[in-house]
Amino acid sequence: MASDALFGGKRNMEKGGGERAAGAEDYRIVAVTGEPDWDKVPEINIDQALWTEDTGIRAWGQLCHDDENLYVRMRAAEREIRAENSAPLSPVWEDSCLEFFFRTGGSDIYFNFEINPNGCLCLQAGPARNGRFNIVREDAAAYFGIRTGRTEDGWEVSYRIPLSFFRLFCPGYRFEGEMTGNMYKCGDKTPRPHYLSWNRIVLEKPNFHCPEFFGRLVFE
Repeated sequence: MASDALFGGKRNMEKGGGERAAGAEDYRIVAVTGEPDWDKVPEINIDQALWTEDTGIRAWGQLCHDDENLYVRMRAAEREIRAENSAPLSPVWEDSCLEFFFRTGGSDIYFNFEINPNGCLCLQAGPARNGRFNIVREDAAAYFGIRTGRTEDGWEVSYRIPLSFFRLFCPGYRFEGEMTGNMYKCGDKTPRPHYLSWNRIVLEKPNFHCPEFFGRLVFE
């Protein structure tokens, strides 16, 4: 679920972030050495059905890190998969889509990584739904190590976010302390449109761009 307005240029990332919603969940990002063994990484349940009747679609996420990368894995139990978009800046949220939004500590900027089963990435940054800017890399699949695949009951995606990416916006950043974020599953034009989140969003209309409902992500 990308923003309505996109603008180029950099933004100040030194201001403090907002307060978390009451009742927001926490998740500990475990430290790993080498390629993650996902069987040993705790799961996030993306099971808060929002704005539509519960379609039965479910999703899960996992996060871990080493000194050089934040690793992300997300999967969905979804029988009717839509995967129409493949070009950069395509509206991947119209397809079956798994999304990770996060904000580093001490910043008013948050990032949204949105990926469909084709491995097509929509990546943006900004302080709110409006006024965001696109981040486009021709080598995105290789740089982020994006891998997707079909499973018995749906599909999954895994990728890494290099420390070097964080430092483009936050010089000197390290994977320590905490950040905030949320994980989502959506599919605006799938046979069964749906909106799921890890931390519940209390708004009348569909909108994932609400960092006030982010949960706490704590680095081990």
